[in-house]
Amino acid sequence: MNAPLLIELRTEELPPKALNNLGESLAAGIVEGLEKAQLISDVADYEVFASPRRLGVLIQNVKPVQADQHIVKKGPSVAAGMKDGEPTKALQGFARSNQIEISQLSQIDDGKQMVFAYEYTQTGQPLSALLSDILNLAIKKLPIPKVMHWGSSTDTFVRPVHGLVMLHGAETVAGSVLGLSSQNWTLGHRFLSEGRIVFSHAADYAQQLMEQGKVIASFAERRARIKQGLNEAEEELHAQVAYAEGLLDEVTALVEWPVVLQAGFAERFLQVPQECLILTMQQNQKYFPLLNSEGKLINRFLLVSNLQTENPVHIIQGNERVLRARLADAEFFYRQDQKTSLASRLPRLQDVVYHNKLGSQAERVQRIIQLAKVIAPLLGADVDKAARTAELAKADLLTDMVGEFPELQGTMGKYYALHDGEDADVAVAIEQHYWPRFANDALPDNLVGTVVALADKLETLVGIWGIGLIPTGDKDPYALRRSALGILRMLMQHNLSLAPLLRAAFDTFPVGKLAANTIGEVAGFMQARLAILLQNSYAQDVVTAVLAGKIDNLGEVEARLAAVTQFKQLAEATALIAANKRVHNLLKKVDFSALPAIEIALLQQQDEQNLYQATEQVAVKIQAAMKQQNFVQALAELTGIKEKVDTFFTNVMVMDENEVIKNNRLALLVFLSQQMNAVADIALLNE
Repeated sequence: MNAPLLIELRTEELPPKALNNLGESLAAGIVEGLEKAQLISDVADYEVFASPRRLGVLIQNVKPVQADQHIVKKGPSVAAGMKDGEPTKALQGFARSNQIEISQLSQIDDGKQMVFAYEYTQTGQPLSALLSDILNLAIKKLPIPKVMHWGSSTDTFVRPVHGLVMLHGAETVAGSVLGLSSQNWTLGHRFLSEGRIVFSHAADYAQQLMEQGKVIASFAERRARIKQGLNEAEEELHAQVAYAEGLLDEVTALVEWPVVLQAGFAERFLQVPQECLILTMQQNQKYFPLLNSEGKLINRFLLVSNLQTENPVHIIQGNERVLRARLADAEFFYRQDQKTSLASRLPRLQDVVYHNKLGSQAERVQRIIQLAKVIAPLLGADVDKAARTAELAKADLLTDMVGEFPELQGTMGKYYALHDGEDADVAVAIEQHYWPRFANDALPDNLVGTVVALADKLETLVGIWGIGLIPTGDKDPYALRRSALGILRMLMQHNLSLAPLLRAAFDTFPVGKLAANTIGEVAGFMQARLAILLQNSYAQDVVTAVLAGKIDNLGEVEARLAAVTQFKQLAEATALIAANKRVHNLLKKVDFSALPAIEIALLQQQDEQNLYQATEQVAVKIQAAMKQQNFVQALAELTGIKEKVDTFFTNVMVMDENEVIKNNRLALLVFLSQQMNAVADIALLNE
């Protein structure tokens, strides 16, 4: 009889950042194995369990025994199996490999030819004979970078495993995995539960574990309970939680019975930049800082305990004591750093290696300064401020605070620059020159910051690429893809061109330092990254068509994409796209430089004269629209020549036997192609 199947691996504390993924992967592997063994009825319905000390899954409608299966093993063809009425070695070998006589083979049509086959009924195996192997295979497939041994066992897992539950309905499924025999009991919370929790039925697992063991086995349910506790505390304190990416998931993976508690720290610590305090609370202690309505840190925080007591005062005080020491360290680093200005730290950058092939951080800073001076006038930014920002941008790498928290580079530079009396724009730009730090992160909102952000990322991209450290597969140790994305987003926002900036970045390096083909390769890489970026919002053929053209100003890209998307909806679009593809094919092998200018006198047929006149007229309108960046209008103008194009291709033989006539018509098509592809190469659009 079909019944739910419960599997639990009880372990020592699992790595919190990997916990949820481990649970999902293990469950998926087990379900996949059961499906392949044809032990699940209908569509798989299962629930995943993942807590600090256990991974498990509950799968519905699992069969106790496989159904009998009709097996057909195909052998050699009849023609290859029999020669002159005698079995060949191929047929004899096939029969021998299956341990049967040739007389026991049948002949079947496999859709191509008649072949010998061995047909038999395979009796379905019980779940108990298959489950251990299914679980072992699922464990082997888990994404575990490092495994552990424990005791004298040769078995390995991400953490030592001390218990195995395999329960089908009310029956324990016999089996052995990781040196453990299956059982129908587990242990609950390390401190809030005592003794074994014996399961009477697989379906009771989560409920029994919660009621008897004080363990919420479901990751999602624990997460929701923590979120509810945080929300209630927010409302009570009239504050809002400062969430770090992944912090809620990590805390969920650290507790089995979550209890949200409120705690506080001395107000004097609020004199330290709040980014430092927030980072140490979130990163070191896994606490949830609290902000007021203005986004300012307050001296209260939330913690998630794994213990429930009538009076949690000792838990709160213990956590406050630990945090006090952490905040005191941050306060000390901040005060010590302020004793030395950023500018006075600059000579020490000469001793910090950027890359052994590209020199020190001091040399890198000089390249960024040089590049910033090129970019600043293009944006209308203050050149002196940009140069000063570039000069100081990396100085905070030498501070104690950034040494302790590398994530604060740039942020601490801003605070220390303000303390040193630097210009406010320079201070803000020091922080923002690292922006965007990741996909969809904010772009610098400070012009000087944008200048230095571009200079910094261009220097990294061109320099690292130029010494051969190119991203491959999922390996990108210098985050060149991220730099490329940030550069493209800023260029698009500020209507800048890529090519001259790549050249300027290349020229900041000593002659011969970088590979000669660096600029071309980086430009191609950027084009590919731009296509990926744009395909999130636009159809692939539209992106391909727009990027195929020469676009100096990247600020035009999205407007062109929107215009081409709109153009595709026009009634005439399909015919124009088809015509442009025909033009492309005719011009594919033509040397444009060898073609003469169009001679009106050589346009013999009325239809080619009409096309020339119509194209001349529309060219004026398209050029006017392009100057105003009215790409919708530029494409709309093409509809006016659709009929002339259709008639031309119907009645005019382009590849005339007369070479002069042929070249004149090809020159006309080049002129037509230039107008049709002014906005995008519409031949690349799907009709």
